[in-house]
Amino acid sequence: MIPAPRRYHITTFGCQMNKADSERMAGILETMGFQWSEDANDADVILYNTCTIRDNAEQKVYSYLGRQAKRKHEQPDLTLIVAGCVAQQEGETLLRRVPEVDLVMGPQHANRLQDLLEQVFNGSQVVATEPVHIMEDITQPRRDSTVTAWVNVIYGCNERCTYCVVPNVRGVEQSRTPEAIGAEMEQLAQLGYKEVTLLGQNIDAYGRDLPGVTPEGRRQNTLTDLLYSVHDVVGIERLRFATSHPRYFTERLIRACAELPKVCEHFHIPFQSGDNDVLKAMGRGYTREKYRRIIDTVRHYIPDAAISADAIVAFPGETEAQFENTLQLVKDIGFDQLNTAAYSPRPGTPAALWHNQLPEEVKADRLQRLNHLVSQTAAERSQRYLGRIEEVLVEEQNPKNPAQVMGRTRTNRLTFFPGQIEQLRGQLVPIRVTEVRAFSLTGEPVETAVGERSGMLV
Repeated sequence: MIPAPRRYHITTFGCQMNKADSERMAGILETMGFQWSEDANDADVILYNTCTIRDNAEQKVYSYLGRQAKRKHEQPDLTLIVAGCVAQQEGETLLRRVPEVDLVMGPQHANRLQDLLEQVFNGSQVVATEPVHIMEDITQPRRDSTVTAWVNVIYGCNERCTYCVVPNVRGVEQSRTPEAIGAEMEQLAQLGYKEVTLLGQNIDAYGRDLPGVTPEGRRQNTLTDLLYSVHDVVGIERLRFATSHPRYFTERLIRACAELPKVCEHFHIPFQSGDNDVLKAMGRGYTREKYRRIIDTVRHYIPDAAISADAIVAFPGETEAQFENTLQLVKDIGFDQLNTAAYSPRPGTPAALWHNQLPEEVKADRLQRLNHLVSQTAAERSQRYLGRIEEVLVEEQNPKNPAQVMGRTRTNRLTFFPGQIEQLRGQLVPIRVTEVRAFSLTGEPVETAVGERSGMLV
């Protein structure tokens, strides 16, 4: 009798970096002979790739873990892994809280999963949270999409925002070489991928730890240089990058995005607060005026660019007037999308120790008011698409309507239109937009004339 294959399940919490790490770890598990299981309860190895940026995400992890820990008492061969930022933050404390866990591993150890698991299978309970140099990764990710892909370009973060736990859990900045990034993109192109998002916790810092300056004294190996370097990979039709930091978002980078046809007209530039005193307390290193100048410069070079951002409300000590400054900035700029959150104290960060924390009811009220404004501004921004022809890269079938496919415009608007996914997946299709909503569009395929381009009214 042939033994049943061993199965694994990964649940991912948090950011794009975590999603990319999960794809790499899934690739390692499949190299080891495991097969993917959609249902965690059918898996022999369960991996939670965790996020600690907000307290509710962390608590959700413990809830999931508790259920599987009970199951392990009935199935002792079940292997439980906690990876990612909660693992890095908690370390051995996590084992004391949930002793059924077999492996605790920080994000810097993602490409060591096979070695660490072999120690577990040999009877050890393993904690891997020590700082390491991230060796160039040669694992083959199990990517969730066959059309779009993440490519890590820089790990870690050297910033010291007073609210943020990321530098503590993801370590110092470590840039991959342009050659390694280019080689990964060449491989993706050969596999048929059409769009690549270059990823970094603070992607504008790319290359600061790499050697090289120009004869004019300019640092080489910047994000701008990288975009020029990888732009002409044959087969890759679109390039995106995230996440940016206003402190390092330069006019040279903006000009490059305007000049390079494959770079999409969408920029994710978190501002966090619209008040200068709050920004100073956050340790962000810029003012609202500088942020406004960045957006003005983007719109000067790329008038139709979509702008998305992150914002935190109810930071310790934030007054009503300071919160109103955030609302005013959102009104002034008109974001296409905004990720919002109420401040959540995180272990090991300076702001968590301050005595001027705001009540939960203030947090909830301000978050609701900001979200209401965001919905309004996003809906207003969507109006410009009505009747236009937009280029949509088809990714999947619409799960709510099998007669439709879905994809994204160059400005990152989710778009639905009639079609069969078997014929259209991975295709760039011109769509006339017939219906607009705050965060998505609906349209119809059109036959475009020679020379017609995305965004034209015809």
